[in-house]
Amino acid sequence: METLFIYLVKSSGLIGMFYLAYILLLRKETFFSSNRWFLLAGLISSVVLPLVVLKKIVWVDPSPTTFDWSKIPMTIPAENDAFEINWYLIFAIVYSIGILVFLMKFAFDFYSLTKILKGKTIQHHADFKFIDVNENIAPFSYFNSIVYNSSLYSGTELENILEHEKVHSAQDHTVDVLISRLFCVVFWFNPMVWLYNQAIVQNLEFIADSEASKNISDKKAYQLTLLKITTQENCVAVTNHFYQSLIKKRIVMLNKNQSNKRNYWKYAAVLPLLGAFLFFFQVEVVAQEKAAPKQETKTDPKIEKNLTTLSKGKEIIINGKVSSQDELDNLNPNEIKSIAVNTKTDRPTIEIDTKNVPILVKITDKDIYIDGVKATNAAFSELDPNAIDKVEVNTFENSVKITTKTINISADNFNNKIISKEKPLIILNGKRTLTTFEDLNKLDPNLIQSINVLKGKKAIDKYGKDGENGVMEIITKENADGLEISPTKSKNESELDKGEIENTGNETVFSKERWLEMYKSIWKAKHSLEKMNTQKDQAKVELEKAKQSLKSKLFS
Repeated sequence: METLFIYLVKSSGLIGMFYLAYILLLRKETFFSSNRWFLLAGLISSVVLPLVVLKKIVWVDPSPTTFDWSKIPMTIPAENDAFEINWYLIFAIVYSIGILVFLMKFAFDFYSLTKILKGKTIQHHADFKFIDVNENIAPFSYFNSIVYNSSLYSGTELENILEHEKVHSAQDHTVDVLISRLFCVVFWFNPMVWLYNQAIVQNLEFIADSEASKNISDKKAYQLTLLKITTQENCVAVTNHFYQSLIKKRIVMLNKNQSNKRNYWKYAAVLPLLGAFLFFFQVEVVAQEKAAPKQETKTDPKIEKNLTTLSKGKEIIINGKVSSQDELDNLNPNEIKSIAVNTKTDRPTIEIDTKNVPILVKITDKDIYIDGVKATNAAFSELDPNAIDKVEVNTFENSVKITTKTINISADNFNNKIISKEKPLIILNGKRTLTTFEDLNKLDPNLIQSINVLKGKKAIDKYGKDGENGVMEIITKENADGLEISPTKSKNESELDKGEIENTGNETVFSKERWLEMYKSIWKAKHSLEKMNTQKDQAKVELEKAKQSLKSKLFS
């Protein structure tokens, strides 16, 4: 819609430019035929030139390769996200209504013309069709049809009228009238286009008067005919009608001396204006990088060797982000800005800053929203950076809106990823069979296909109030379909599977296979617990580093 708006503005400006050039330079000249083509060229140019785009290539030096070390997509909307008036939509509605109204008027004019011509007798003469009507209307021509009421005029007057209308018909002036009327429909909001239409119609009358007077011996009688026709006020809008307002101007132009041919230079006066329009409004600048010179980038081997040596046994941090050895190896040493080695802490680190670090927008904790809910600085600090899907910074509201990911968790990282202070709603295979994390511990992670975590508005929209603390949707593998786990309770003998027990007198004893299975489960649980404790300690350290890294990026 913005493109259409800009196009209409440019076209309207060109129409206004041609109209002013005609009024200031050409209106008083007797170059009527040339003026006709000038005015038509103005309409065509106003439609075509806004579509012409000239490309200007600007050669720039190759920019150094930069890497976006942050995986968080960030968008900065230019306007307020709150309710606001869409002016382009309002423009589209008003513009469409205007076009509809003027199209209806255009259609009504054709209907009026058809009504006049319907059932009338047509007399063919050469290339013209003469139609004598009884209505009290001004004579007019429509393509090769000439309509008049012979009972209103004398023989001489009728002859003058027909000579005038023959010029309109022979030179296809109806085409000019229809084109200008269509422009009035499309650019109905532009006052210049209505004045332009009037200038076209008036110039066509000048042409017809000039040509008709060449075939009429008594010019005075022709001028008297012009005056007499002014008494017929009814005319058809989409035709070339003999009566026009401003009869005085037509009579003045009939008696005016021919303009000097040297004044044809005035037509060229519009060319610099067209050039300026193209230069200022239709040039698209395209930046293109120069071909980089083929040369070998020599890196001091000492730097690479020193980096490898320095990084051994240390945590690698590049631009504030914990990185791997592979990322360090792929880093161009020439892009390194500074290196800091810290061996005085429990975990020695090597911190590397590169030359091209993206600058992020500063935010304030009072403007932080996480998944649509306003959050405190403490909540922001506890947010896992890996869980962030998108960050929107609104400079108008001075706010930051953070959208977290919908996380799918596999069985391999099941125990390591589910950390929650509240008690979320737990859904197993679409059923609310799990109620607590204690029940969740009874589920074998190897049977889990995926876990989908919903938080905030997404959880509430799907599960209502029950989803206020978040929702965990757990889907098990195909061989575990139908699995249900109930809250913890002891089995009595009647609940034990017959395959699990052996009767030995008055005792109930588990079978050997069941004992073996239980032993494996206990050993596995113990191993998992030890692993979880280790991972928990590591996770705390990693989480703290991630927080500091994210803060340094967002507030730097």
